[in-house]
Order: sequence, then structure tokens, then C-alpha cells
Amino acid sequence: MSYIPGMMEADLFGKVVLVRLDHNVVKKGKIKDPMRIDATIPTLLHIFKKGGLPVLMSHVGRPYDKTTGQINISELEGVEPIVEYLSQKLQLRGLIPELKASDGFGIAELGPLGESIARLKHGECDFVYLPNTRWFKGEEAKDERADVFAKNLAGYADVYINDAFGSWQPHASTYHITKYLPSFAGLLMQKEIASLDKVFAPKRPLVAVVAGSKFDTKIGPLAALLEIADHLVLGGVIYNAYLAAKYDINVSGLSQEDVDAARKFIEDSQENIQKIVELPSVVLCQSLQERNDDNWDAYQISDLKDWDQSEPIGYILDADPDVFKMPEIKQIFNGAGTIFVNAVMGFTTLFPEGSMAMYSLIDENIKAVKLFGGGDTIQDFGTYLPGTFALAQNNPQYYFFTGGGAILSAIENRSATGMKPVQALIKE
Repeated sequence: MSYIPGMMEADLFGKVVLVRLDHNVVKKGKIKDPMRIDATIPTLLHIFKKGGLPVLMSHVGRPYDKTTGQINISELEGVEPIVEYLSQKLQLRGLIPELKASDGFGIAELGPLGESIARLKHGECDFVYLPNTRWFKGEEAKDERADVFAKNLAGYADVYINDAFGSWQPHASTYHITKYLPSFAGLLMQKEIASLDKVFAPKRPLVAVVAGSKFDTKIGPLAALLEIADHLVLGGVIYNAYLAAKYDINVSGLSQEDVDAARKFIEDSQENIQKIVELPSVVLCQSLQERNDDNWDAYQISDLKDWDQSEPIGYILDADPDVFKMPEIKQIFNGAGTIFVNAVMGFTTLFPEGSMAMYSLIDENIKAVKLFGGGDTIQDFGTYLPGTFALAQNNPQYYFFTGGGAILSAIENRSATGMKPVQALIKE
């Protein structure tokens, strides 16, 4: 019988433990939200408890230039803020190896890593933290270079732990590395997989809420959710494209690509399309502009039933907050057994009212299992409803995933083990 070995069964005493984390929280050289770091601390503490010598690594940002093939190394996407945060949080000493790129195509020479591990073994530091994994030549490669990097990196460690559920792409540090070291799932990885099972085997009814800025990237997950959910609520550009395609409306700001993708989705989903909950009114403006609270004349609440197919409508910037006070909408959310949310309803962070109203309505349902995923979703929840969010973090009915894209990838594959980095951990 196949299973995923957890780190609790690994012998870590005196071993160099290579740990892949999802600490992608640095924006322009600063940590905006440490939630993803904090979520991995139990794994790190357990490694210390079992006598392991941790060598940590995470990606930050997207330094690879697809046009030139070069890797842009900048301190604004460095791991220094992460190491400083961990050092202060845990009162431990972190060390970043002085690994440099000899050209514009990434770091290839790992020699200085050996020196840093020697210092770790001699107690001169408590953990080593590699530079941004996406700075390394071979990390994102789709050829033999990925295996070359993974094999070289594995030569410095004894055990590999993947605690980066949010890093779902099969890169050298999440996938190829498992070929060369005994590999285990970290505590967070195990927790995320177990929580995701609540989407695939939900307490019913299951209400799913999904938004996004591109429709074509969400077709797979949306189709899967339509199969397993009882109700599906759409937001953001996804909802705009759905409305434009279904009602043949010209919505400003939408690409033809998104409308075409939405139209195909509707055509292919006729068997379950009735599960989509159409929010009957939205916030519009005639020109996309900086929000000015003193000039609300620039915005209007518009009912779908009033739209004229012959006239283009303006930008759809948010769901009408009053929608979530309507009895028919409240009944759907209040009657749910499980609510899965991967959505910010507004077009930009300047329009949070729709999201706030929806999150408040979800919180009213005290019996439902509430699963939130996606960095923007959780960040907006914490920013605009800090009191509710603080209570939710300590409420066993809530679970906050550390990665939105990873969840949608797992849903598209109909299983948490459908993602290649997770598959690589499975033992027969």
C-alpha cells in the first residue's frame, strides 16, 4: 500500500537535513506577511529536537527572465529578511552561504555551502539558509540541468524534508532532489494534505468561492470544483468573463482571450452549470481610475437584470456588498457544511467591500468547516477584518492554507497527491 512517509519517522540525529520551505513572503526586500514562515516553525523545532542540522531553502519571487533566459539576482528578492525574522523569532543564529553566480545564468558552484555546513556542525550557527533557490542554475530547468543541480545539492545533505506544499511546481528543489536523498513530508505538508481532503470529501453542502485575474488558468480547477461542489461562487475577472460570455455583454477591461475561455468553460460544463451562483448586482465604473471616496458618483451599483446587450458596460470592480445580505445568498452560505474560499471579490485592493461582506457572512456560519487559501485572500481577510481574522486563526472550524496556486492545482488533479512534488514523496 502506498503512503507518504512523514518526518516523524525519520532518523535526524546528527544528520544534515535539507528542508524545502515556502517562505516566498519577501516583497521589495521586506516581509509583508510572515504567516508562511510561522506555519513552518513546528517542523523546524522538531528537527532541532531530534538533533538534526537544518539547511533551509525557499524560492522568492520570479527572477527568471523568460525572454533572455537570464536569472536576475537582486537583494530585493534575497532571503536575508527571512533569516533575520527566523533568527529573532527563534533566538537562533542563521547563516547564508556566500554563493555567487559567475554569469547571468544563475549560481552553479556550491563549494561555499560545504564551508557553511562545516560551521553548522561545529556549532558556529544554528541553521544554514541557502540563497533564493531560483537563483540557482538548474532549479527551474526542464532538462538534465535540473538533475545535475539536485544531485550536487544532495551531496551536502543526509535527509530531505519537503514542507513546501505551496511550491507545487516540479522544480529541482521540490521534485528532482527526492531521487538522491531519503525523503519525507514535513509537518506542515502533512497538515495541508489532510486539510485539503476536507474539500474532496466535504461535509455537505460544499460552497466553493473562486476568483482570479485570468480565466484561462482557472478552467481546470473550476471544472473540477463544479463536479464536487454543491454551489460555486465566482469573483474578480473570472466572474466578469463568465457574465460577458453567458449574456453576450461587452465588459470593459476584459481580454477576448478571457471571454473565449469562459465561453468554452460554459459550453463544456452544461451538466453542472446550474451550480454557479450568480451574484445579482456589482460595482461598476465607466473608467478605471484611482478610487476617491469623496467622489462615489464615479461608481454605481448595477443589477444584472438591467443590462442592455447592445450597450457596453464599464469595469466591474467588485461584488455589491449588499448581495451578501440577500436571503437567497445568505441561505446558501448559512446552510453550508463546508466552505472553500480562494477569492478576493474586488478588482483591486481599493475595492475590499465585497470581500469583507462575504467573509463576515461566512463567519456567521458557526457549524461549517471553513477552508481559506491564497495569499491575497488571507491577507485581505486579516487587513480588513482584523478582529474576525484573529479569532478565526484560533478557531478549529477554520483552516488557512499557505498556498493558493497549490490548492487549485491539487483540485484540478482531483487529489492532493496529484501534484508532482507530493507524488515524489510517495512510497510503495
